[in-house]
Order: sequence, then C-alpha cells, then structure tokens
Amino acid sequence: MIAPRYAAARLALAGLVASASAVTARGQAQLPPPLELRVPKAPTVAHGVDGAFLAYELHVTNFGAQPLTLRAVEVVSTDPAHRVLYSATDSTLLQGIARPGFTGAAAERSKIGGGMRGVVYMWIPVDTNRVPASFRNRVRVEQGAGDSLRVQELEGPVVTTVRGGPVIGPPLRGGPWLAANGPNARSGHRRALIPTGGVPTIAQRFAIDWVKLNDSSTTFSGDRLKNESYYAEGNDALAVADGRVVEVKDSIPENVPGVNSRAVPITLETVGGNHVVIDIGGGYYAFYAHLKPGSLRVKVGDRVRRGQVVGLVGNTGNSTEPHLHFHVADAISPLGSEGVPYRLDRFELVGRCTSFGAGCTRDGPGPRRNEIPMGNAVVRFP
Repeated sequence: MIAPRYAAARLALAGLVASASAVTARGQAQLPPPLELRVPKAPTVAHGVDGAFLAYELHVTNFGAQPLTLRAVEVVSTDPAHRVLYSATDSTLLQGIARPGFTGAAAERSKIGGGMRGVVYMWIPVDTNRVPASFRNRVRVEQGAGDSLRVQELEGPVVTTVRGGPVIGPPLRGGPWLAANGPNARSGHRRALIPTGGVPTIAQRFAIDWVKLNDSSTTFSGDRLKNESYYAEGNDALAVADGRVVEVKDSIPENVPGVNSRAVPITLETVGGNHVVIDIGGGYYAFYAHLKPGSLRVKVGDRVRRGQVVGLVGNTGNSTEPHLHFHVADAISPLGSEGVPYRLDRFELVGRCTSFGAGCTRDGPGPRRNEIPMGNAVVRFP
C-alpha cells in the first residue's frame, strides 16, 4: 500500500506548485525571483597601497525559465534596519559582472538567462576599523519590458567576513618591479575562475606578475625575442617565509618572448611552467611560477628559510616574457585552491603605471609596511 500513498503525495505536491503558478498568473501574489545567491569563498580584506578592500565573488544563478537582468547589488547590514553599506549599479555593476563562457557584448553580461549563472566580482573600499563582521547581499532584477516589466529584489543569506592572511617578506630583491595584473577590481588574475576536480576556484585572486623595469619603464633592452634581453630574466626568486617545499616542477623549456609563443602545449600541468610551492604555515602556500629551467635550488621536502633563493626568474609555461608570477593560496594545487590576501612587511612604493609598462610615473620613494602592492604599482624591495 506504499505506492498509492506516495502517488497521492506526489499529486499533492504537483497541486501546490500549480496553485503557486496560478496565483502569480492572476496577479494576486508575486513569487520572489528564482535566484540562488551564493558566496563560495568568504569575503576577505586586502590591505593595499590604495587602501583596504573587501573582496569576494557573488554567484547569481537563475533557476527560472525566463531571463533576468541584474540592475543592482547592495551590501546590507544584518540588523533589522537592513542599512545599505555599499551599492553597485549601472556601469560600476556592469564592469564587475562576468558570465562563465559568455562571449557576447559587454552590455549583455547583466542578462542572466534561464538556467544560467552570472558572477559579480565585488571589490569594495572599506575602513579597516569598520569592516562589517557579517552582511547580506541584496540584488535588484528586471524581467520583461514595457507594460510587462517587473522589478524585484531578493536578499541572500548572511555572509561572514574573514580577516587574516600572512605577513611575508619580498619574493624578489631590488627593482624597480611592476606589479602587473596585480590586485584590483578588474585584474585578469582576479577573474581567473577555473574549475579543477569539479570545483571552480580562484587561486590567483591576489596574484601579481612581477616584471622588472629600467628607469625608462621598459622591460627589455636589445633583441626582444631573446629572454636575456629582459631585465627580469635570471633574478633570484626568494622564499617569503620559513617553510617546507611541497611541490616542484622543472625541465619545461623557456618560451621565445611573444604573445603567441609557447614552448609546450598549455595544460593545467604546464600553465605555471617550472614552479615551486612552499608551505609557509597557517594553512598558506606560496606559489612561484614561470621559473627558468634548471634553476630550481630546492626539492620536495626541503626546509627553507625566509630570503633563501628557490630558483631564478624565467619565461616558462603560460608566459609572454620573463617575470615572476607569485600568489598565496589555501592549498597546494597551483590552480585548484583559493587565493588569499597577504601583506609584504616592507617595500618602497616608487610610482605606478596606467597599464603594462605604459603611462608610468615616479612619485618618489615611499616606504610601506604590511601592505600588498595593487595593480600596476612600481616598487623596490630591500
């Protein structure tokens, strides 16, 4: 007699769904938008040379059949007043939205079709003394047009902010070094959402490509097709803290410098080129990529001391010219992990560029402590 009861329950549930749809159709009630609002990685604070920023990703998935256009994302307090702490609308919101796999016009990124997902890359300036311990995300969406236009709001679950991240030493010496693709709202590293093992993560959330400049803010002198022409080539890559080597890769040949020149096919195994991963304690792992072949000075299991040379800067893997890709993450995997903010205990901020090696200004030496250089900052290390 179990089957008839199950069938009755199934009919009752079907009737409940039908009733909800009918109520909406008659205009007597309006269901909330069929969205999932999810923050896979807890928001973290990056303490940078341009101030402090709360960084996280809001995944917005449309479980309905009709497209919804995202018009606003607000950060609201968890108290009964639901105070708006931050709001992103219009161009600010559009610049922060990405749609996985979407290749259409930028203006269409905010339209999330049925069964599709959008990712809003939040980068919120904050007062370090007033960072909210928790908050909710509230979205405003539109559906339809003209007389049938509907505007709705939805608040997501409470999100808890995480503080912390290691304070480390410099990964290089001297300079000037350009923090190319460094942390900011629109960095390519920031948006490198890569699925590995069935889970999408952003290991490079706070990564920097360290490129060495001369006093004229160029990266090479001589033949641009030779790695030895580049000022970064062969510089020492340094352990940023005491730790233990947990992964190394060597023997990948160097690329000929150039946007489309790669010595080996790029896969998840070769994208970082020759590299070293160091467990620096506290659940943090320092990742050094694109090292020169045959230059690694360490092996798995070695204990290293802060300032020790682990290899030489090169141009291997997914790299266009000699530089050091550096980031800190919460797991050994160079890509299958979550990037975490870190702070360099001391360096000099000597200027900044508007883009890669262009529009550079030298503002004069400025000692900085316990900060992370932001995108396109120019610094010197001790």
